[in-house]
Amino acid sequence: MTDREIIALIHREVKPALGCTEPIAVALAVAKAAEIIHDNCSCCPEFRLRADFSIEVAVSGNILKNGMGVGIPGTGMVGLPVAAALGAVCGDSSKGLEVLSGLNAIAVARAKELVSSGKVKISVADTERLLYVKATVRAGSGIAASAEVDPHACAVIEDDHDRIVETSFADKILMSSESAAAAKEYPEEDYDLSVKAIWDFARTAPFEDIAFILEDRTLNLALAREGLKADYGLRVGKTIRENQKEVFGDDYMSFAMGMTAAASDARMAGSTLPAMSNSGSGNQGITVSMPVIAYALKYNVDDERLARALILSNLVAIHIKHYLGKLSALCGCVVASTGSSCGIVYLEGGGYEAICAAIKNMAGNITGMVCDGAKVGCAMKVASGVSCAVQSAVLALSGTCIPSTDGIVEEDVEKTIRNIGAIGSAGMKATDRMILDIMLCK
Repeated sequence: MTDREIIALIHREVKPALGCTEPIAVALAVAKAAEIIHDNCSCCPEFRLRADFSIEVAVSGNILKNGMGVGIPGTGMVGLPVAAALGAVCGDSSKGLEVLSGLNAIAVARAKELVSSGKVKISVADTERLLYVKATVRAGSGIAASAEVDPHACAVIEDDHDRIVETSFADKILMSSESAAAAKEYPEEDYDLSVKAIWDFARTAPFEDIAFILEDRTLNLALAREGLKADYGLRVGKTIRENQKEVFGDDYMSFAMGMTAAASDARMAGSTLPAMSNSGSGNQGITVSMPVIAYALKYNVDDERLARALILSNLVAIHIKHYLGKLSALCGCVVASTGSSCGIVYLEGGGYEAICAAIKNMAGNITGMVCDGAKVGCAMKVASGVSCAVQSAVLALSGTCIPSTDGIVEEDVEKTIRNIGAIGSAGMKATDRMILDIMLCK
């Protein structure tokens, strides 16, 4: 891949997201359907706030798993129903993963009314796709008399959280495109990114070409500070920082754990601040960047060094995700903290061999951490991932690397990465189904 292609890849996979991306994908599909009704009917300006929407959303098991217990921004509620209702009432599909950025008190109140009156139905779709949302919206009242007798619209998302692949109005297809899986920008035979290529790019790309990645610091650091200021979720990050003298100490590891977990606390409990996501996940974006940002804060790292470290950490996570897929039974913290471990190695002055050693150390350490849905408890996994990232980086810098005789680790770092992907995608399918069954039966 050329430098230009690598930069384009980063722009596609590293972008702002307001709220957990699984319920946000639901809100996005519903918002698009509601907009289609508005565009095809003679509606009053306040139509979307006044309409008595009826909303049906069919989702893949993984979307349901990651949307059941996570906070929805600005609502004080959890779950997919209120996210769907907000999408209908105030969502703006043109904003992608920030579809709910126009949130206000009136919209939240109307969305809650729709949920409480039973107007929102969520079901599991009959699909093999891991990431799938089909939203069907019927407008009810609020439509002009000249409109369709039963105005309804559908929008379908597949494979990426913000990839709308089909829309329709009154059962007539308006747009249909290939799914992400069938229309990858880089098919398997053309995908030639590697850890070595990432390492070379992160060190040599002109700073002005990669300075955009510093927006990572702007968004995720704001979330971390929000998590430390208020009592979000389980207060994991805040508790770590408040107990630094008695328990955790005031070293870099504790600082990184506390700051990263605090950002996750705020995001998973419904903060209205966006995260800079990675590979479709805000928590992964937080975990891949905040340990690196924390290092820069602790040791006064200049912007160019920080940008190169963030490019390295984000790209390593994207690279591993290529083999794992967007959603799986393997916690995304494993992938993201592996990326941040590489960023730490770079900031500490380590070279390519140390980067490879850090990846192998992470593979032999926390591969197998399961994803049991998005929820406030994710902040604890994030803190654990950061701890492992720092340990792996320190060991790698001292020349310690888990040998190829151990477990899934191989001499070739690319084969090690493929092994992580195989375990998380194919190997843990039964685990994924069992986790969802347990969650649904509680």
